[in-house]
Amino acid sequence: MNAFDVLADPVRRRTLELIAQREHASGEIVQVVVAEFGISQSAVSQHLRVLRDTGFAKVRKEGAKRCYKIDPAGFNDVTVWLGQLQQFWSSKMEALATEVERGKRSFKDG
Repeated sequence: MNAFDVLADPVRRRTLELIAQREHASGEIVQVVVAEFGISQSAVSQHLRVLRDTGFAKVRKEGAKRCYKIDPAGFNDVTVWLGQLQQFWSSKMEALATEVERGKRSFKDG
């Protein structure tokens, strides 16, 4: 599955937001996602499996619990793709900074 296909799903994005903050037990993730999206525990488990299988999340077994944390390696393809496009917004941001400075000078002079 393509990295952008993984990230296109709102349940998976929300799960990544949770585990980006700190490691979460699967039960904690299920509790939040079920409350917010109204899906079943088994559906949440499927999303967690996708995140594991595609390298976005790491899982650690702690007794009977599974604890999930973010795996930055999963974002490599996204970072590379965005890097190819960065040239388009970098020049726009530089132009904006120039205009802001001009505006500051005009405001001081005026």
